[in-house]
Amino acid sequence: MKEIQDHVEKWNKAAKTFDWMNSGVERRFGSYKRTLFAKARGKVMLVAAGTGLDFALFPPDLDIVAIDFSPRMVEQAKLKAAQYPGHLEVVEADVEDLKFPDESFDTVVTSCTFCSVPDPVQGLKEVHRILRPDGQMLMFEHVRPGNLLLGAMMDVMTPIVSKAGPELNRPTADNIRRAGFRITREFNVYLDMVKLFEAAK
Repeated sequence: MKEIQDHVEKWNKAAKTFDWMNSGVERRFGSYKRTLFAKARGKVMLVAAGTGLDFALFPPDLDIVAIDFSPRMVEQAKLKAAQYPGHLEVVEADVEDLKFPDESFDTVVTSCTFCSVPDPVQGLKEVHRILRPDGQMLMFEHVRPGNLLLGAMMDVMTPIVSKAGPELNRPTADNIRRAGFRITREFNVYLDMVKLFEAAK
């Protein structure tokens, strides 16, 4: 229980500077995310919405539920949600234990999410559960690179960086498959460290 509380508190603290810290990422990779998010359809869930920076990258008129388990992140995201030209509800929720019925969403979108979820496979299994049989998962993710030198560097950096932010060495493609998904597209945005994934149930 304390581990969960510590994790939430870490991201509560990060909320104070989240927009500033991620402004460069948005400028550099925003066009990739916008193109990916344009594929969202039906009832949409955005996992780990943070402060809501990604809301502006979605096409208009979608029906979106955006979740995050940090109360401070949710507070800020709700302010941005009011600017979205469609239906966008922000909910405090944990992807590892979603309180949504089975097969209740058509699309799940993630943005640098599963480098931060404590148990990524459990979180992905929950995503799999709440997706409809023909549902899709659209992911923009930072992963452990395959290059031996870069991979080793991320392994060394992760214990330090993860104290205040994400883990840098997650085998996200393997985790997606372990959760029961079939990867239909895997695209390298930057080397093989920043990737787009599209996956089917």
